[in-house]
Amino acid sequence: MRQGTVKRWLALTTVTALVATLAACGGNNNGGNTGNAGNGGATNNADAAGNGKAANDANGNKAGNEATGNAKTVNADEPGWKGDTSPITFDWYLNFSWFPNKWGVDATSQYITKKTGVNINFIVPAGNENEKLNTMIASGSLPDFITLGWSEDNVKKMIEGGMVEPLNKLADQYDPYFYKVADPAKTSWYTQTDGNFYGYPNASSSPKDFQKFSGDYTSNQTFVVRKDMYEALGKPDMRTKEGFLNALKLAKEKFPEVNGQPLIPLGLHEFSETGNYSLEGYLQNFLAVPYEKDGKLYDRRTDPEYVSWLKTFRKANEMGLLSKDIFIDKRPQMEEKIAQGRYFAMLYQRSDFATQENALFAKDPNSVYIAIDGPGNEALDAPTLSGPGISGWTVTLISKNVKDKARAIQFLSYLVSEEGNKDLYMGIPGETYDTVDGKEVFKPEVLDLMNKDRSAFDKKYGASFTFWMLMDTNMNLKWAPPSVEPAKQMEDWTKGKTKSFSQFDQIDPTGNSEEGIANQKIAQAWGKALPKLLLSKSDEDFDKQFNDFLDKRKSAGLDKVQAYQQKKYEENVAKLAEFLK
Repeated sequence: MRQGTVKRWLALTTVTALVATLAACGGNNNGGNTGNAGNGGATNNADAAGNGKAANDANGNKAGNEATGNAKTVNADEPGWKGDTSPITFDWYLNFSWFPNKWGVDATSQYITKKTGVNINFIVPAGNENEKLNTMIASGSLPDFITLGWSEDNVKKMIEGGMVEPLNKLADQYDPYFYKVADPAKTSWYTQTDGNFYGYPNASSSPKDFQKFSGDYTSNQTFVVRKDMYEALGKPDMRTKEGFLNALKLAKEKFPEVNGQPLIPLGLHEFSETGNYSLEGYLQNFLAVPYEKDGKLYDRRTDPEYVSWLKTFRKANEMGLLSKDIFIDKRPQMEEKIAQGRYFAMLYQRSDFATQENALFAKDPNSVYIAIDGPGNEALDAPTLSGPGISGWTVTLISKNVKDKARAIQFLSYLVSEEGNKDLYMGIPGETYDTVDGKEVFKPEVLDLMNKDRSAFDKKYGASFTFWMLMDTNMNLKWAPPSVEPAKQMEDWTKGKTKSFSQFDQIDPTGNSEEGIANQKIAQAWGKALPKLLLSKSDEDFDKQFNDFLDKRKSAGLDKVQAYQQKKYEENVAKLAEFLK
């Protein structure tokens, strides 16, 4: 997942690349390849266009954009949404099974619906996200809005399949005000070869943003330990392989159980069909493995220091220090175990356990997780952690099936704008925040609940980007309150270690192209190989498994994938240079 203003916001949010996403968020996963470093428009005053009222359907929604005689001229100087605030409900698909909130329950979303007329019915998959979205794509039954990680293959599938609207064309016809609130660097970054852009990112930071706000940026990528246990062990150095293994061993010996349940020495992100964030981009960034050398993309997955650390994890398993749980648990199971304090250490995205961290802090401030120097390279160089990038964390698209094109792009413009971001972050003037000496500040009781119980805050107030789909995490720096413990310690630890890796975003081939198919085969081969490497009986067995994987990726078409990535990387470097002019 990309972070944007993670310094303040991620201390409070329950969201996660992130990348994967963040990178995002924190970052996006790339299975160890060079792309997706997180593991990191044109203006147009349209002529008048018909945007008359359409008949309402049985649910009170607009049936379409057919003029009914009340045509309205669009105005590039005025927000389009203000021209029509009649009730309408949009279906909005979120490709994140963990998203827990519903629109209209909390005060902020109620306020926005009253203000704009727009109600939202969120659709969230109950299980595997890709299966749900693939089914909708195959059936052609996409809802009005779709939000998913920018690196997801389905982004390209929907665009190439003609299933989503070009946002620029919608803006030209129905809301040219969009160009006043959208960042031209971001729309240009997402412009396709056909000259159109179809998605708009959240948590995105352009090169100029990074120059302006870099002092406020932190990373979401952390290596954390349970504070009381770590201090009881004498604060061992875990940067070296020997120190890392010894600390896990001592923790298991000294704290075999936590409230009657076995201690889990090490926690990681969940294993998927394409790998594990923790053991790919996260670990590589902690080891400061470069992304390129002398202008040529570097094969991070074969880096000797990285491979050596994977063998260290294999050794940890041989020593009984890798619980079977980490190979099978999904996020809900991990959240439950974090809340119980059952992990000693975790290579993990800190925002993903903000709620559990706050609960631990409320019970016992010494039982929280704190960030420390984790796995390091032989020179013990500082890590190069994924910071905010121009790709952001997610992208939001508008389906061809959208029930009202005009209202959809106008609502998107509102959400992207400073007004929309302020509403989504601060909530309701006089109810969730006041203006003091010219600055918006949360009311004390609101801020207190936000810091103590994020889940309850989301349901009651719904502010502070509870609904993060189009959040601008640079814009909200002007409103965000100072960070507080327990999040502050983790955020502060990442300062000075955060880098922008935008140039490595969106370089992986996707879709049904020859390179895209090859890349997917390689990713799936890695997803199968990674757990086998950790479960190898010996280093010799590890080497055999690893070489088998290298053979598979070569036969799958690695050369074509790498050539594609190099070309895209060079294009990105040139494009980013233009944004800095």
